[in-house]
Amino acid sequence: MSTINDVAARAGVSAATVSRVINVNSNVSPETFKKVTKAIDELNYRPNILGRNLRKTKSERILVILPNISNPFYSEIVKGIEDVANQNGYYVMLCNTDSDLAREEKYIKMLKGQLADGAILMASEMNSDDLAELSKDIPVVQCCEYKEGIPMPHVSIDNELAAYKAVKHLIGLGHEKIAFIGAKNQFLSSSLRKKGYIRALGEAGINFDPDYCDYGDYSYKSGFRIMKQLLKLSQRPTAVFCISDIMAIGAIRSAMEEKLQIPEDIAVCGFDNIYFSKMFKPSLTTISQPMYDLGCVAMDALVNMIENGKAETMHYFLEHELVIRESTVK
Repeated sequence: MSTINDVAARAGVSAATVSRVINVNSNVSPETFKKVTKAIDELNYRPNILGRNLRKTKSERILVILPNISNPFYSEIVKGIEDVANQNGYYVMLCNTDSDLAREEKYIKMLKGQLADGAILMASEMNSDDLAELSKDIPVVQCCEYKEGIPMPHVSIDNELAAYKAVKHLIGLGHEKIAFIGAKNQFLSSSLRKKGYIRALGEAGINFDPDYCDYGDYSYKSGFRIMKQLLKLSQRPTAVFCISDIMAIGAIRSAMEEKLQIPEDIAVCGFDNIYFSKMFKPSLTTISQPMYDLGCVAMDALVNMIENGKAETMHYFLEHELVIRESTVK
C-alpha cells in the first residue's frame, strides 16, 4: 500500500505539501495541487481517514462532474450549484469528462480518496451497479441525467411529459409529419423524450414512422447533418422536434441552407431554453428547463447529505414550460 512519502516522491514535493493538499490548505498553488492529485491517482493512495478526521471533518470541496463544459446548457446549472455552495461554505471544482468513462473514474478516485466531500454528477457514464456502490459511502447527487433504481438522489424534470407537450404543440398547429432528432446514448432523458414524442403521436392517431427518427450527439453539427437527411425523404417532414436546442439550431440552419422558410416550410422545436434560443433568428420554440434551479436544488440536496448524513428525498422533479417562439408560429 502506498504511503504519503511515496506520493511526495512521485509528485516531487514534501510530505507536508501532500498533507496540505489532502487537508485542503489554501497555501497550495493550482500547479502543485494538480501534481499531487495526479500522484495520488497513479499510486491509488488512500489517506488515513481516521487521522485526517481528527484534524478536519470536511474538505469543503465539491466536485461537479459534467460531460461537456462548453455546452451552454450546463452554465446556468453550474451557477446555481456555485451560489448554494458559497452560501454553505463550500467551493466547487468543475470536472470535465468529455463523456469519457476513464476520465470520470479518475475524478471518482478523488472522492474515494477523501479529496472532496461529495459530488454532483451530470450525465454520468458509470453503470448503475457502480453508482449504487459509490452511493454507499460518499454523498452524491445526480442532476439532469439520472439512472433509475439506485439509492442516490436525482434532480430533473419530467422529460416524457415535456416532450409530449412540445409535440402536442406541433400537432395543434396542423402538423402530422413530425420528425424526431434524438441522441444515441444511454441517458434516460433521451429515451423519455422519445417516449413522449411517440405518445403524443399515438394520441393524435398519427402512426410512428422510424424513418422520421435519427440520432446525434447533442451537437450543432449532428442537428445540421440529420436535418439534411430528413429533407431528402420523399415525404419530408413538416415539423421537427429536437431533444436539445443546440441540435435544433443546427437543424434550422440546415433547412435555411436549402432555402426553406421557418416555420412556413418546416417548423422546429427544441429543448432546454438555453440563452441563445431567444437570440437566434428565428427565435426558437423550446421546452424551458429551470437550469439555475436545477443546480440550486442539487447542491442543497448534497449539502443536506454531507451535513446530516442522509437525503430528504430521492426524487426532485422541477417544473418545466413550453416557450412558443418564431420557429413554430408565424
